[in-house]
Amino acid sequence: MIHAPARLQIVSLLAAATEAEFSFVRDSLEISDSVLSKHAAALEKAGYVEIRKGYVGKRPRTWLKLSAQGRRAFTAYVDALQQIVGRPLADRPQDT
Repeated sequence: MIHAPARLQIVSLLAAATEAEFSFVRDSLEISDSVLSKHAAALEKAGYVEIRKGYVGKRPRTWLKLSAQGRRAFTAYVDALQQIVGRPLADRPQDT
């Protein structure tokens, strides 16, 4: 679920914050509204992201937050990547 590049970027950004406004995530990752909406909805369906809607004054706003389950999944994903890339070069197959 997290491996898709846009989803990995979203989860990585949210892992560093308590909550982030939709427009901040969109602008930080330089993706379109539709791409962010699509991937945020998929992450929400998986239980990794919580989406909250509300208002600032009269303007509607959307906030994204990494859930506890999403934080655990992200941590496990990063740990797995570190195991893959963390092996010493001598232990890796060499091209001949």
